[in-house]
Amino acid sequence: MSFVAFGEILMRFTPYENGSKLYSSKYMETNFAGSESNVASSLAILGNSVQFVTKLPNNDLGRAACGSLLSYGIGTDNIQFGGNRIGIYFIEPGSSIRPSKVIYDRKGSAICDISEQEFDWNQILAKQDWLFISGITPALSENCAKETLKVAQVAKKLGVKVAFDPNFRRTLWESSSKARKVYLPILENTDLLLGNYGMLQDVFGYQPKGKDSMEKSINAIEEAEGLLGISKIAFTVRDHFSASQNQLSGLLRVDNENIVSRGSYEVNITDRFGTGDAFAAGLLHGLGNQWDTKKALDFATAAFALKHTVKGDQHTSSEEEITSIMNGNTQGYVLR
Repeated sequence: MSFVAFGEILMRFTPYENGSKLYSSKYMETNFAGSESNVASSLAILGNSVQFVTKLPNNDLGRAACGSLLSYGIGTDNIQFGGNRIGIYFIEPGSSIRPSKVIYDRKGSAICDISEQEFDWNQILAKQDWLFISGITPALSENCAKETLKVAQVAKKLGVKVAFDPNFRRTLWESSSKARKVYLPILENTDLLLGNYGMLQDVFGYQPKGKDSMEKSINAIEEAEGLLGISKIAFTVRDHFSASQNQLSGLLRVDNENIVSRGSYEVNITDRFGTGDAFAAGLLHGLGNQWDTKKALDFATAAFALKHTVKGDQHTSSEEEITSIMNGNTQGYVLR
């Protein structure tokens, strides 16, 4: 299957020593990541043809970010170079009762000032199967918001399926009403909506109903279908015991039917960043390769859970490794 992802790839800084806080950490580990690029890397590792579209500064950091995409087998022919700087973000991983923290420094990054004619979407999307976009990129600038809507509209016109994860980030938006105003026209062109019940609560003011996360998710996903008119919606489902331990499952609504993942995984967390992206990539891999919807959801949920055990934003597990988890091999025995 062939995929195109559009968005920003950033430089991630994380305290080098486990348990260190940003305030006191003297050494930082760096890599390149971002929601759309995380999905792209997972899809490429799973054997799909993937093109990533972005704008990067024409300097060593921009070229290093491009090189990181190439290392995962992602096509970079449509990346534009220019602008002032690369976006960066700092992560302080949580532990036990201490929550994780994220600090963004993205204002004025190269992608923020993309021009209307920067990308030839008709050419880029020709003969592609899926487009993946998120709601993070349109939060970065007015130009980014216009370009995200534009690529969704062109994809729809060309018959390319559109997968959209709103990925609402409060610190990037003036208000939830501004995010809602930007998201709604994108949603009109969306074939697959990804998210969780918290997104519906944060952006659309929905008050979750139910005694546990799964019941709240089921009620919310049915509300989302009626509210947004999208017939294929997938939610991650998370019971949050602490910053170090979660219970995870998945939910897919297709044509008025709810499908719950077979597996529910209790995980001790190594790195929870990029886990929703791993779910998105797993589901797109399954749906794109014409798996039945139950298998695609089970695979996505296994990928979602497995990513929690992998350091860094990218999920580098193979289809075989994810399938093994999906089939119940979760005891963690040494493989020799």
